[in-house]
Amino acid sequence: MTLDSRLLEILACPTDKQGLLYFQDEDALYNPRLKKRYRIHDGIPVMLPDEAEDVDAAEHDRLTAKAETDGVSLTFGA
Repeated sequence: MTLDSRLLEILACPTDKQGLLYFQDEDALYNPRLKKRYRIHDGIPVMLPDEAEDVDAAEHDRLTAKAETDGVSLTFGA
């Protein structure tokens, strides 16, 4: 399920208030600065800091490379 583009324009990490990388095919939003992944459940982003998944260095590298390859940019800002 795709998130609405209007939602993506305002969606930010609840911790650092900055933009996120949206991986539609993985149902996830990712904060590369804090190495935190937020899941999307039934089309609803779960943006609770306590629910965020910590990402290790290898997964961070995979996600940032995937973002570059797929042309994924931050939800806002840059």
